[in-house]
Amino acid sequence: MLLGALLFGQVETGEIRLSVTDATGLALPSSGTLISQATQTRRAFDTDSAGLATFHNLPFGVYRLTMQRPGFATFSSLVEVRSAVPREVHATLGVEALPTELTVTDSATLLETHRTGVTSQIGEQQIREQQSTNPARGLLDLINMQPGWFFESGAVLHPRGSEYQTLFVVDGVPMDENRSPGFAPDLETGEVSEMSVLTGNFPAEYGRKLGGVIEVVTARDTRRGLHGSAELGGGSFDTVSGLVSTAYGWKRSNLTITAGADRTDRYLDPPVLANYTNAGTSGALTGAYDWDISNADRIHASVQRRQTSFEVPNENLQQAAHQRQDRDGREDAGQVAWTHVFSASTLLNLRASVEDLSANLWSNTLATPIMASQQRGFRRGYVNATVSARKGRHDIKYGADAYYAPVSEALQYRITDGAFFDSDTPRRFSFADSRLDREQAAFVQDNIRLGRLTVSAGLRWDRYSLAVNDSAFSPRLGVAYSVPGAGLVLRLSYDRVFITPAMENLLLASSPAVASLNDNVLRIPVRPSHGNYIETGFSKTIAGKMRLDASYYRRTFDNFADDDVFVNTGISFPIAFRSAEVRGVDVKLELPRWRRLSGFVSYSNLRGVAQLPVAGGFFLGDDISGVLSGGAFPISQDQRNTARANLRVQASKRVWLSVTGEYGSGLPVEAENFDAAQFDPAILRQVNFAAGRVRPNFSLNAGAGMDLVKWEHRTLRLSVGGENLTGRLNLINFAGLFSGTGIAPPRSVSARLQFGF
Repeated sequence: MLLGALLFGQVETGEIRLSVTDATGLALPSSGTLISQATQTRRAFDTDSAGLATFHNLPFGVYRLTMQRPGFATFSSLVEVRSAVPREVHATLGVEALPTELTVTDSATLLETHRTGVTSQIGEQQIREQQSTNPARGLLDLINMQPGWFFESGAVLHPRGSEYQTLFVVDGVPMDENRSPGFAPDLETGEVSEMSVLTGNFPAEYGRKLGGVIEVVTARDTRRGLHGSAELGGGSFDTVSGLVSTAYGWKRSNLTITAGADRTDRYLDPPVLANYTNAGTSGALTGAYDWDISNADRIHASVQRRQTSFEVPNENLQQAAHQRQDRDGREDAGQVAWTHVFSASTLLNLRASVEDLSANLWSNTLATPIMASQQRGFRRGYVNATVSARKGRHDIKYGADAYYAPVSEALQYRITDGAFFDSDTPRRFSFADSRLDREQAAFVQDNIRLGRLTVSAGLRWDRYSLAVNDSAFSPRLGVAYSVPGAGLVLRLSYDRVFITPAMENLLLASSPAVASLNDNVLRIPVRPSHGNYIETGFSKTIAGKMRLDASYYRRTFDNFADDDVFVNTGISFPIAFRSAEVRGVDVKLELPRWRRLSGFVSYSNLRGVAQLPVAGGFFLGDDISGVLSGGAFPISQDQRNTARANLRVQASKRVWLSVTGEYGSGLPVEAENFDAAQFDPAILRQVNFAAGRVRPNFSLNAGAGMDLVKWEHRTLRLSVGGENLTGRLNLINFAGLFSGTGIAPPRSVSARLQFGF
């Protein structure tokens, strides 16, 4: 308890430590598989010479463990992972005898009976087979396919109507800044082994950004000797990407070094049909070292450098004037973590990290109607720890964390064409400021298993100090009940959340220095959101092969977080509406694997309404008066109907095929005053002005892959993919004050060659 000042939670993952012996107790090297349909996990492995193997970063759930060795009977068992405390598993292989029947099927791992919230698992196979024309969006595209999630222009993720409220937890370190391509360097698909996507009943260890949570695992199980992978890809828009990851494993340690780079001529979603000034490049160099000091102690250390550079897409007017705007971003980060097992029921995890992230914008002198430049960044130090304990029916976790981050911002503009602004709009503006972001949190969480009833109860405390000072207690409660013999789990949950404003451009949005720009905006600092999330739903197995997940949710907010886009620069500024309500339904029918088939069908319905006034932002002139005159209007993420479907066929042992369809009913149109002459007629036809909505969009995608070479641990794979095969013009947003204009990718193709050794 004396460590309370530094304690904080880790991701909802556990660990299996396996030992294999024969009937006499002698170590028995062997091979096996670890499979869970619910968590989309499938790991093939070999034990070491002592018959030992360790599986790190396993999402909570039930796993089927199968062990094999020539001359010995096959061992098969179900293993349940519910705590961060390592699960010790001993497998004894008997001498092969006459055939006997012992059946442990994957269907037993299909339904997660003790989870009180909705979690979508993205396994290694899905990540490996992901095809995206834009390499900066590979992982984001996978997340976007989950119920309740969708993109606005620029691949900005929106979970259940929330703007910029996505929390990424990468190898245990929370990253609550905007991770879309226009704001921060991306993670490559080749770096990631699996992801978990949470949309409801968040554990008390999570906070700050809680529209949705993405748990990302880059670490892989230790394997002795030299091994790794390499990728080379390319496609439409002169896209080229490459990645090399090399690892060397010793008996108790593993070193991994990864380098990747890519470029494309279509980095962001352009505002016009022509793809003007839209080239982008990115690169990353990372290293990680894992050391099992003993059975009780483990050290993890990693460093990384990521950077991106891209052009801001021009509209027709800017292209005619030869405007050019460029943006770049750089991220340097490092972390070290220590895990100590006190006993078979108690585990301590300590973690510290540092991060330096910066972003810049600059324009040439031909920019119109405004020439802007910006410099912003932060340096963040972070510490956390957890104590996890298992006692009887209880899995307890408690802890706290602390942020310490100097934040700096500077922005300058000069209006070059006054006809586009009101006469009283200042022709020049300059701003520079720096503040210290200090945030602390503490939590306690208890998962209680009472037979078929599971209760998840937690309490979190947050303190926030940047543009304002605020603090809050947030209780979390979830209940799951497994109906006997029905393959059915019923769920009900309540989350109280404290959501901090987006850090990007917050100082300017909250500064009284911009009061002269517009009289229609409430000039007070952007405050944290306080929300109440209520959710109910169920999960049901069908024919022992499929799982149906359904959820109904209602979210209410004070100081609802959103953003506004600054002219055509792609820069956005945080705002807060007085209040908002979001409610909806998410349904997904999933076939994890049946013979050669797998896939899913999902549907989401969402309605969101925000109430004025609005605080913060960076609005020029009085053009927004029409938008802000009403008391309530649909939020910019209010897409009423979203449907997706995927079918994957394992045509042969080495060949797979997949088809994916996506439909969206269209986002609201906020534009009151816009110049129709600046837009292509085809774009205007995609807007239903009478209904105040963008017209529905549809995209049909396909992919295929083949294992060209597969020998022992060496594989050579070729995969190809096509996006929007119908060539349909899909408009994402239109002339929105809070979203801008963006066109979804047209018909495009890509190919990738992967080598594993």
